[in-house]
This record gives sequence, C-alpha cells and structure tokens, in this order.
Amino acid sequence: MDNTKIHVFDTTLRDGEQVPGCQLNTEEKVEIAKDLESLGVDVIEAGFPVSSPGDFNSVSEISKNVKESIICGLSRAVVMDIDTAAMALKEAKRKRLHTGIGASDMHIKYKFNSTREKILAQAVSAVKYSRKYFDDIEFYAEDAGRADEDFLAKMVEEVIKAGATVINIPDTTGYTLPEAYGAKINFLMNNVPNIDKAILSVHCHNDLGLATANTLAGIQNGARQVEVTMNGIGERAGNTSLEEITMILKAHPYLKLYSEIDTLKILELSKKVSRMMNMPVQRNKAIVGENAFSHSSGIHQDGFLKHRENYEIIDPSELGIDKSSIDLTARSGRAALKHRLSILGFKLTKFEMETIYADFLTLADKRKLLHDEDLYEIMEKKNGK
Repeated sequence: MDNTKIHVFDTTLRDGEQVPGCQLNTEEKVEIAKDLESLGVDVIEAGFPVSSPGDFNSVSEISKNVKESIICGLSRAVVMDIDTAAMALKEAKRKRLHTGIGASDMHIKYKFNSTREKILAQAVSAVKYSRKYFDDIEFYAEDAGRADEDFLAKMVEEVIKAGATVINIPDTTGYTLPEAYGAKINFLMNNVPNIDKAILSVHCHNDLGLATANTLAGIQNGARQVEVTMNGIGERAGNTSLEEITMILKAHPYLKLYSEIDTLKILELSKKVSRMMNMPVQRNKAIVGENAFSHSSGIHQDGFLKHRENYEIIDPSELGIDKSSIDLTARSGRAALKHRLSILGFKLTKFEMETIYADFLTLADKRKLLHDEDLYEIMEKKNGK
C-alpha cells in the first residue's frame, strides 16, 4: 500500500446533510455524488439507509450511478441496520459498510446504559455479521476522542480480528486538542498488534474550531484516511473541510503526503454545495471564501503587487481562479489605487496622485468598497467633467 497517499472519505451527503435545512432529494444527491467522484474522492458516504426510505433510495441510486469511488453506507452495530445497508448498496460497483458503536465511558454509560464488556462484544459481533455482505468494512469507535486509550486499543484490535479493514477514530464532540488527538493515533499505531491490517481514519468535528488541526495531527501520526465535507458543513459547528486538508497537503510538500483531489474542481463544487444545501460560505472561509484571495490593506496590497508570495501561500490558479483581487477601501494605499487606475488607462504624476488619493479616501469612507465606476467618477471630477 502507498503509505504517502491520503484517502479522502467525503461525508457531505451523510454528516453534512444532517444540518437542519440542508436536506437534498435523491436526484440532487446523485448529482453531487457524481461531482465528488469527478473531484477524485476515494470514498463517498452516501447516507444512513435505515434512517428513512428517502435515505435508502438515495444510497441505492448513488450506488447505480457512481462507478469509480467507493460508495459507503452508515449503520449502527445492529443487525437490522446492516441488512438494510447491504440492500441499499447491492448494486454498487465498489461498496463499504460503515458500522460502529460508542467507545467512551461517557457514551457507554449514558447513551447505551451498558458496560465496556458488552459494548466490545456488540462491536465484534456487528463486524463479523457484516462479513456476510461486505469485504470492505469500516468500524467507527464513536467519541474515541474521549475514550480510554487502553480500552480503545482493545476495541480496535478485536474489530480488526473480526474483519474490519478501516478504523475510524472520531473526535465526535470536537473536544480533543491536536496534540492529544495526534498522540491517541500514535498510541494506536504502536499498541495495536494488528494495526497493519487496517487503515486508520480520522473524523473530526469543529466545535472548538479544531477539526482541521486535529485531522492534520492524525495523519501526521499515521492515519491515512480523512473524513471530510465540502465547505466543512456538518453537525453543530461542522466537520473538517475537504478543501482545507487538500490544500494543506499541497502547500506543505515536506509532509510527503498527497491526495488525488483535482483542486481545479474544488471551487465550483463548493459553490454548488452551498447553493443546493442552502448553506452560504462565510466570506473569510479558508480556500473557498470570497475573501480568500482578496487584499484590501494598503500594506498588504503594496507587498502583493511587488511579489504575490509576499502575502499569498497558495497560487489561486491551483483552484481555477484567474487572479487575486485588490479591493479598494479606505484601508487601501497609493500603490493599489495607482495599480487600478493604470489598468483603467489613467497615468498620473506623483503630484496628481496625491490629490486623487485624498479624494479617493473621502469617497471610500462613505461607500466602504469602491469599484471602477467610482474611480471614473473621481477622475471626471478632477478633469472638471
């Protein structure tokens, strides 16, 4: 196995769709699934088949329409869930079951009213039963971020023995700090005897704004699958965003890790998901936000105009963006104004520039963001028109 490849498991259509108001119909889900396949996603989690007839139908239709990516269905560690997922995925060319159960004492006591021993037995039983239908079985140890390390290691070891091929270590509540989460992955890599028989996967939530940092800590410590969503949508504060992890790997080649995501298709799909799922992307969102390649501070604009990499670590062309934008505001400096006026065909002396710049600042204070028509207005006043 290529130990430098990061497998991308996209759960936009399952975890992302759990956000209130983000529900899609089957036709829309199939469309996005095909886009995710074109993007280069390795695994598409298509839904939770037992949860509703609509989800069952969506998983079934995606299975028929996607041929390259692995299609995954979620289930609890319950026979009915596994049987239903198997039916929904029966026509998938490449299929995976994603089953599991809580691993933290918090979940064992307060969610399942059970014991570690019973939970471990149920986990093993579910994986063994799943082997009836699936060769590729991913097991999630829910709330692993807060689980006891020794018990978690035992659970991982036993479900791998039972036939699990991928082990998901979720930071379900987004609680864990990156150093602790990375250490937990490292502990499993070094203390589970049969860990070489499975791929470790990281599924991080963003409740404290740490999803991407935790995901990165996980892969730096041996995990080779990341569970992500477009635009970072998902339960509560969301999940790790696909675009952030993808571009981190590209921006830091010394990590010697890569994914097969086609970065030129990220922005288009980001906008489609935002539109179809009624989830606007905040302007300052990393990678895909409207301001991600915009410069408005005078100091930044001057440095950017002298050499792009002074203030940009990512070439926008890698995302299919023609060029960065220079936004003219009251914070903009003379360099940015001169640059924009020269594009519009105005050549000014140093003295003229000082006069125009004073008029520019006055107007910018009133209108906040100036456009080309505003600059024409300033120049017409200067020329007495």
